[in-house]
Amino acid sequence: MAHGAPDRLDDIPEFLLNVRGGRPLPQAAVEEIVRRYAAIGGSPLLARTRRQAEALARLLGLPVYVGMRNWKPFIAEALELVRRDGVKRLVALCLAPQNSSTSIGLYRKSLEAARSSGAPELEVEFIESWHDHPGLIAAFGKRLSEARARTYSEAGEPVPVVFTAHSVPERTVAGGDPYIRQVRETAALVAQAVGMDDYRLAYQSQGMAGEPWIGPTVESQISELAAEGRRHVLLAPIGFVSDHVEILYDVDIAFRRYGEGKGVKVHRTESLNDSPLFIMALADIVTTRLAAKVQ
Repeated sequence: MAHGAPDRLDDIPEFLLNVRGGRPLPQAAVEEIVRRYAAIGGSPLLARTRRQAEALARLLGLPVYVGMRNWKPFIAEALELVRRDGVKRLVALCLAPQNSSTSIGLYRKSLEAARSSGAPELEVEFIESWHDHPGLIAAFGKRLSEARARTYSEAGEPVPVVFTAHSVPERTVAGGDPYIRQVRETAALVAQAVGMDDYRLAYQSQGMAGEPWIGPTVESQISELAAEGRRHVLLAPIGFVSDHVEILYDVDIAFRRYGEGKGVKVHRTESLNDSPLFIMALADIVTTRLAAKVQ
């Protein structure tokens, strides 16, 4: 399961209503989001997710279904295919490593609503979090090592690393949500995997609704590094596993433009997408859950 992305620019207003549970955004905000999707030529998220599913199915020798929370194919549509195929037991895996009520919690609600109405007999194994899975850490670590070597070659010195994850509203974590803790744990484990003890952590892609969101922001970290005289920064997203608008626009366009204004060149690690290490990690997560249930 993944967040979903509009197929066409004309779909964006309806897509945003799905994201916000029917609450409309101001027209100016909608137009800004349309502009961002246009700037990246549309989101590749569905294509990336399908490639991940196909690779995982080949590795597992089991059917793998794709369901999106906010756009087609919706989770309910995927569950209908599961029912038609006669599947009795399903492992539900969200492509968001860290658990938050604003992400995993909403995926679970969508899945349970679809199961209750369309497949009440289906046994579902729901994976809450996999932020510290060794395979995930290895996959992120490989991408980080590659990027550190590349940026060192260009900068002539080690480039400071800023891990990033999606911001969430402050009210979310005020209620005991595990998200911040799990993001910090992922960052620490990836840093440890590559032998790095000096890094920063920031939150990106804050919402436009006006309420407070957690920080520090990526922009604040770029500004601080610029003030320290640094001319390069390496952003390492660890809350995302696929190319989509928060990577291709927020990082590759907006943060790079912001960095240019501060005299800082912004680099980033390559997304995991359907890399073999990542697919192996997903396979291990699924098979471990299946084996645990059998025992």
